[in-house]
Amino acid sequence: MGRRSSHTPEELRELILDASTDLISECGLGGLSAREIARRINYSPGTLYNVFENLDDLVLTIEGRLIDGLASELDRVPEQGDPMRQARAMGRAYLSYTSKQPKLWNLLFEHHLPAGRDVPVWYQQKLDAVMQRVEAVVAPMMPQSSPEDITQSAHVLWAGVHGITSLATADKLAVVTSNGAGPLVDLLISAYLAGLKQAGKAGS
Repeated sequence: MGRRSSHTPEELRELILDASTDLISECGLGGLSAREIARRINYSPGTLYNVFENLDDLVLTIEGRLIDGLASELDRVPEQGDPMRQARAMGRAYLSYTSKQPKLWNLLFEHHLPAGRDVPVWYQQKLDAVMQRVEAVVAPMMPQSSPEDITQSAHVLWAGVHGITSLATADKLAVVTSNGAGPLVDLLISAYLAGLKQAGKAGS
């Protein structure tokens, strides 16, 4: 039985988010339930729905925090200097961030909204802000390209980096190669950006 609230709405919201984040870190998305969250914070399950619209709303909020955390890691990479070096540093930052909390980060790719429901505007804006950092290091390699082509190339690069990090966080990289994730990320970024640069020279 839940107890009478002794927290402000904002404090209760943080309790729910913290308990949910811990639960996903321990058990993955499959272990998340209103009943278990409520048990951990000593409130009734119905309390969750006074704070969040539903579990999807709760999970999206946690995902937003994860994206903010990644953005903070990428912000540590200097924006000045050689784009190739910046890109490799960003790849390493991504790998480091995901390796610290693999089940939590995989939430972004395991969680699916119901059919017909789009992610909120605020969520897409967070993703776009991260991708703009990637586009900023890709753009110098494609000086004659359109913004659309630069965006697409940035997405391709980041998808490749994510593939390596996903194998690493799932402890499955050894199935593919004996190399470590870090050197693979460096090689992928260097080769891809060098290819973009060469293609740009050939087309000029």
